[in-house]
Amino acid sequence: MSTSRIVVTGIGATSPIGGTAPESWDALLSGASGARTLEHDWVEEYQLPVTFAAEALVRPETVLERPVAKRLDPSSQLAMVAAKEAWEDAGSPDIDPDRLGVDFATGIGGVWTLLDAWDTLREKGPRRVMPMTVPMLMPNAAAGNLSLHFNARAFARTVASACASSTESIVNAVQHIRDGLADVVIAGGTESAIHPITIASFASMQALSKRNDSPETASRPGSIDRDGFVMGEGAGVLILETEEHAKARGAKIYASIVGGGVTADSYHITANDPEGRGAARAVRLALDMAGVSVDDVTHINAHATSTPVGDPNEYQALRAVFGARVDEIPVSATKASTGHLLGGTGALEAIFTVLALQNRVAPPTINLTEQDPEVPFAISGSPVELGSGDQLAISNSFGFGGHNAVVAIASV
Repeated sequence: MSTSRIVVTGIGATSPIGGTAPESWDALLSGASGARTLEHDWVEEYQLPVTFAAEALVRPETVLERPVAKRLDPSSQLAMVAAKEAWEDAGSPDIDPDRLGVDFATGIGGVWTLLDAWDTLREKGPRRVMPMTVPMLMPNAAAGNLSLHFNARAFARTVASACASSTESIVNAVQHIRDGLADVVIAGGTESAIHPITIASFASMQALSKRNDSPETASRPGSIDRDGFVMGEGAGVLILETEEHAKARGAKIYASIVGGGVTADSYHITANDPEGRGAARAVRLALDMAGVSVDDVTHINAHATSTPVGDPNEYQALRAVFGARVDEIPVSATKASTGHLLGGTGALEAIFTVLALQNRVAPPTINLTEQDPEVPFAISGSPVELGSGDQLAISNSFGFGGHNAVVAIASV
C-alpha cells in the first residue's frame, strides 16, 4: 500500500447558500442562512407541520443542459453540477480512464423519481411510467452518471450510510488511491430529498425544527433553545490524487486528506450512542491514520445538527478524545447556515474545512443565542482566525444506523 500524501486539487459545491464552492464559502463567512419558506403547493396540500427547508440556492436544471437534466433525478443533477465545477477547478486532468475512479455517496437517492413514478402509475397506469425510472432512482445513479460523464473506468462506488455517507466516501477514496486502484478520484456526495414524505416523516419523529415563522434562525447548533434540524439539499465534490501526481501535472493543491475513520455504534437505528464511543473511536482512527496527536488539531467542523440530543452526544464523544482541550479548539457548526444535507453534508463540510485551512479562518456559527452548558464548544458567531502555522482539522459526520465517519485534513 502506498503511503503517499493524498491532496485536494479541485472542489465543487452547490448548496443552499451558493451555486458554487466559492459562493457558498463567501456566504458562509458572511453569516448567511439558506433556510427559507417552501413555495410549493404541496406544503399546504398535505398540511405539513414544517413549512420550510434549505433548498439549493441555484436549481440544477437551470445549470445543466436540458437533455442531461431530464434523464437525471434532482440528486444526480446536483452531483453533476458540483462535479463539473470541481473537475474544471482541478484543471480537467488528462488521465487514463482506467486510472480515474468515482467514490460517491447519497443518503436517500432518487426519492423524487421514485415517488413521482408511483403517482404516475396510480393516476395514469403502467404504460406512462418512464423506462428510465429505475436508473434514475437507484442510489448509485449519481456515481454511475459521473463515471459516464468523466469516463472514469477504475471504479464507480456508492456509499449509503445516511448522514455519514459522503464523509465515508472521502475516506474510501483515500484508501482506494493508497491501494493503487486509481490515480485520481472524484469523491463526494449529494442529496435532494426535500419532499413531502421526508418532511412529514422527520417531523413525525420530532427531529425537525418547527420554527415556521423564522426559518433563517431555525438551525441553531449548540444553542440552548435549539429544537431540531433543518432539511437541506445540495452536493459537494472533491478531486483527490497523490501529491506526486498533482505536482507532476502542475496542479494547485488546496489541502491534504491525511486520515479517516469509519465506525458503527451498534446501539440504535436512529439515536447516537449516548456515551459517544463509536464517534470517539472514529476520531481516534482518523488521527491514527494521520500519524498525529490530539494536540495537533486546531479546528473542528462539528456534525452539530441542532437536535436537542445529538449536539451534547457529539460534545461528549469529542471530550472523550481531546479531554478539556476540546473547549479551546475553534469549532464551526456550519449546518446553522446550510441546514442538513443528509448524505451530501459531509462532502460540503469537508470543502468548508479545506477552505478554512487554506484561508486560516474558522467559519462562524450563526443563530447561537445562548450556548447550552452541555455543549460548551468554542463556537463563535464571527469568523475566527486560525493563525499562520500548520493547521490540522477534523470534520465529523454521524448518521442513522449508527454510522460514524471522520476525516482529518491538513493545511499545505
